[in-house]
This record gives sequence, C-alpha cells and structure tokens, in this order.
Amino acid sequence: MITSRLGARPDNARAGVLSRHPLVSFFLIAYAGAWLLELPIVLSRTGTGLLPYTLPPIVVVVAIAAATLTGPTMSAFVMARATEGREGPKRLLRRYVMWRVKLRWYLFVLLVIPASVVLGAIVLPGVLASHQPVTLGLVLGYPLAFVATFVLGGPLGEEPGWRGFALPRLQAAYGPLAGSILLGILWALWHFPLFWTGVWTPPTVANMVMFVVMITALTVVMTWVFNNVEGSLLITMLMHASFNTFANKVVAPLFPAPLLDDYGLLPVLVGFGAVSVVVVVATRSRLSFHDERRTEETDPARRPVPPGRSAQRHGH
Repeated sequence: MITSRLGARPDNARAGVLSRHPLVSFFLIAYAGAWLLELPIVLSRTGTGLLPYTLPPIVVVVAIAAATLTGPTMSAFVMARATEGREGPKRLLRRYVMWRVKLRWYLFVLLVIPASVVLGAIVLPGVLASHQPVTLGLVLGYPLAFVATFVLGGPLGEEPGWRGFALPRLQAAYGPLAGSILLGILWALWHFPLFWTGVWTPPTVANMVMFVVMITALTVVMTWVFNNVEGSLLITMLMHASFNTFANKVVAPLFPAPLLDDYGLLPVLVGFGAVSVVVVVATRSRLSFHDERRTEETDPARRPVPPGRSAQRHGH
C-alpha cells in the first residue's frame, strides 16, 4: 500500500491559504471561474428566461467552451504555482504532450470506450430494434466531430484540472477509489448549470441523478487509465473526447429509440457502470495505484523531503 506523503512545499511556492488548502481552493476557483461565465446563459431567455435578453447561439457555445478554461484549467495552473512553485505550471504543461504510452491504452480510449457506450445502449429494451445503418456522412464526419469536441467540448479545458491537479491529491488523501468517487461527484456537480442553458439534457431529477452516477463511474475508469499512463493528460483528454463524441454524435443517430429520447444518458450510465465494476474488481479497488515511484511521477508535488526538513502535508 502506498504511503500517502506529500513533499515539502518548494521554497519559491507561494505561502498562504491556497497552498494550505489546495484541494478546497482548487475546486472553489474551478467552480467560480466557470459558473460566472455560464450564469448569464442560465438567466437569459436561452436558458431559464428569468431575465429578458437572448444570447446568440455562437455566444452560448463560446461561453460554455471558455468556461472550461476559466474554471478547471485556470484553477489548475494557479494552484500548481501556489503549491509547487515556478516549476509547477511547467510540469503541468509537459503532461499535455506525454504521448509515449503503450499502444493498448490508445486502443482502449479510442475503441473500447465507444464500444462500452454501444453495448450500454443495445442491452436496453427496444434500442437494438431501432438500429439504423451506418452512413458515409457519419463515418467521414466523426474525425471532425472528435477534433471539435476535443478542443471545445471539455477535454482540453477540463482535464488539466480534474486529472492534472485534483486527482493525484485526492488519491493521496483518500485512496484511489474513494478519491475517484469524490472527484466524480464534484466533477458532475460542476456541470449542473448546463442543465439550465437550453442546450443540454433537460434538468429532470432522473437525468441529473443519472448524470452524477454516470460521471462517477466514468471517473473510476479514467483514474485506472490515468494511473497506467503515468499521469498523461493527453491520454485522458483523448478518452474524454472519445466518450463525448461517440455518445453525442454516433449513438443517437444509430439508435433513435424512444427510450433514448427520454433518457439519453441511460446507455452511457449502463456502459460505464459495467466497465467501472470490472475495473474495481480486477484491481481490488486499487485502480493500479500501487507503486510509490509511479505516485511521485504522477504527482509532481510529491518529492523526497530534503535532509533536515520535516515533511509538510498539503491541506485538503
């Protein structure tokens, strides 16, 4: 079992409330930075209609995309600087381009993840019978949709925060499974204003509960992948984009069943729920978080304490 210790704060890190409470500070900045941009959409006629103005669709799309940068990304870099000093943001950036991982992880995120969504759909009543043929337009349009989703749909803006900063610290503080569940719930709740923007799934209780459970199951799987690719943000971004693109751009046109019209999140919940159970059982809840050397590489904030200096744990 890993000894969850954090290295001493670097001399050039910024002392203060941020470094003393890194996780709380990270989530507060991530929520505030995103919700401030999304609130005008929620209040407009495009959203809840509480205020008498309408936003052009392009403004809504840009604001929602920008919210990932002003939320999780900005928070990750602010907190990396506060807790790791000047080298913190540089380390975070280097993980954007960590592409040298085993081929099987590319295959997993690009093929197995979409397959799990399809399997989660076809086991539902009446879904398989609604199957439509795959069209050339769907095949040719998928790469473009994937790139657009990668850049604008959340992966590029969210992963530096959720997996880049928060996950290593949550695993160190609470263990891989409990840390992943906590991250999944907080990640899901961060999305909640989007239910009232008029461009997302309707804000029914069933949809919101399914979303929280689905995102939590997805987070468990992503933690397992993250731990096996040495904390590569590129791989988690690809996985995030693979899930989003396939669920939104492929499953809906291929399986236009009434059940999926009413509960569009259901196949994703079933698919990722099954995969997460397999991962938890196969790894005995460790999610491949079992090697001290890997822990220090995955979380650059952890490093051996210099001689003569007592260990200082980061707050959480």
